[in-house]
Amino acid sequence: MTLRDEVAQLVFIAFHGESPNTRSTAYRKFLRLIHDTKVGGLVLTNVANGRVVQKAEPYALAAFINRMQRMAKTPLMVAADFERGASMRVEGVTLFPHAMAFGAAGDPALTRYEGEVTAREARALGVQWVFYPVADVNSNPDNPIINIRSFGENPQEVARHVKAYIEGAHSERKNFVLTTAKHFPGHGDTSVDTHMNLATISADRDRLEHVELVPFRAAIEAGVDSIMTAHIAVPALSPPDLPATLSPAILTDLLRKNLGFSGLVVTDALEMGGVAKGYNTGEACVRALEAGADTLLMPADPDAAIRAVVSAVESGRLSHQRIQTSVVKILSAKERAGLATKRLVDLEAIGDVIDSPEANDKAQETADRAVTLLRNNENFLPLTAPDRACYVVLAENRYSIQGQTFMQEVRKRVKGATALTLDPSMPRTQIDDSLGKLTSCQGYVVAAFAQVGANRGSVGLLGDLPHAVETIASRGTNVALIALGSPYLLRSFPNLAAYVATFSSVPTSEIAAVKALFGEMQVRGHTPVTIPGLAKYGDGLQLAAKVTVSQ
Repeated sequence: MTLRDEVAQLVFIAFHGESPNTRSTAYRKFLRLIHDTKVGGLVLTNVANGRVVQKAEPYALAAFINRMQRMAKTPLMVAADFERGASMRVEGVTLFPHAMAFGAAGDPALTRYEGEVTAREARALGVQWVFYPVADVNSNPDNPIINIRSFGENPQEVARHVKAYIEGAHSERKNFVLTTAKHFPGHGDTSVDTHMNLATISADRDRLEHVELVPFRAAIEAGVDSIMTAHIAVPALSPPDLPATLSPAILTDLLRKNLGFSGLVVTDALEMGGVAKGYNTGEACVRALEAGADTLLMPADPDAAIRAVVSAVESGRLSHQRIQTSVVKILSAKERAGLATKRLVDLEAIGDVIDSPEANDKAQETADRAVTLLRNNENFLPLTAPDRACYVVLAENRYSIQGQTFMQEVRKRVKGATALTLDPSMPRTQIDDSLGKLTSCQGYVVAAFAQVGANRGSVGLLGDLPHAVETIASRGTNVALIALGSPYLLRSFPNLAAYVATFSSVPTSEIAAVKALFGEMQVRGHTPVTIPGLAKYGDGLQLAAKVTVSQ
């Protein structure tokens, strides 16, 4: 390899899993970056299609990866943020809930199983590197970007799940994937989304040792393949305006020397505001390598990144040996993943791997076991008269499918159920008119969605949806509020009869919530986080199932 080829191996570029026409501008861009520039790999991301997020279709994804692998001189490493399994980025795969649901279920064996299935589905689709597990300890209720992506606020419990996931993902040699603990040195105690701005962890070194670093140490002991950096400043370790991604004190002194990690260090996406607002593409890439990173993830301008690093080597700012050290690590990882002998996906085999009935049953079991009851005044739940209750879904987007599964499940049980869906685009007058049509409700169930999303800056009910909850609460009858996603939104409405948290917003969690409402399963989850003013860590009322469900 030339120096430029070596530097290009450090760069990973984004793709959406579509299969563009070979005459399109998009395809020609990939042709140039992969065939001519020789970048090291691809990162699967979702594309915003109008007002909704569009995930990749499995066969189109695999076919595109095959096409890219054929044109690459050196096999490409394909990576993806497969949090909650491949379903985070791909349609038609197993629907695991978010990490915090696993924390509420409290059984690392379920997390280990998720690792096994995710590895199996990832390799069937052509993905060899999974950016998971999240090792962040979510101790800040106002965290807008980690939140339910974390297993919880207890460092030892987070560590148990992190370890279990890595073990599961490494359990089948033929389906081996690289695992990634993120976001080092810990993104859980922040209130800023680093997609937007630089966040700061104000903890001292003792707190870092006993909280933030505990899961990362466990990950290293479990054989994690890579660690992803965080775009956060940590004044206890390095200058107060320097992202950890660019800090030698954090990536080299702490991670490499103190914690003894010898695997791949991958930056979080370099196009994110936490870095990009302070440094141009080239400077950020050079500084990341100086700090100790091996892989440059999604720089805004890949060509500028490569030019800057080559220039830094030619000027003596970076040594050639420094580049080669990282290149060897990346090539070795590709060899461990079997890319030296097999880089193409068997398209005909995909259907027998993804979305298996057994895996979906286990994903549903996890969602069921995660359901946590945090208040139940007058034994309102399970519902004693579900046919006389009114059901209200609070979706996050007018075009979202959130709540559709919930409503379908309710209507399976109550024909002609009184129900409506509200969304943040509705003006207050429309919300009031809609709620005014709900009459003779002997109790309400409000299913509120609040999931984590990049560049949102907060997690909670949007628009006039809080007014909707307050209006329902003022009607003098019992109200059950179900948090489908962030459990912290429950604290905003302190005087309701019942509170339920699912710790995830996926359809399996919607099904689990309905099963709990109708007494069809035992409710036994425990909250893995403190909800200020409402629940302590570990709280959870237990309910026995009251209805026998025929199979």
